[in-house]
Amino acid sequence: MVAEITPLFIPGGMGPPELAIILIIAILLFGANKIPKLARSTGEAMGEFQKGREKVESELEEMREGGTVEGETADDDEFVDTEPVTTEEETTTETETETN
Repeated sequence: MVAEITPLFIPGGMGPPELAIILIIAILLFGANKIPKLARSTGEAMGEFQKGREKVESELEEMREGGTVEGETADDDEFVDTEPVTTEEETTTETETETN
């Protein structure tokens, strides 16, 4: 007779034995009193993450539609270029001076 060994983790999903083992390990690690607090804080963190994700998705959707994101304006008149404009002659003069 060949004895079959069933794995603890089945790639298709987790069954009741696996969940029971995880629960026992969690109780041993955190204690029975801290598990509800841990679950609550995990739920709050997931909620905050989802709110942030939804905000980013809505901003991306607005940008795809050609709209503007909150706090930005659609006018290009407000753009100020801070780089000085140089001509080709000024650029060649500067490089000749640096090499001498």
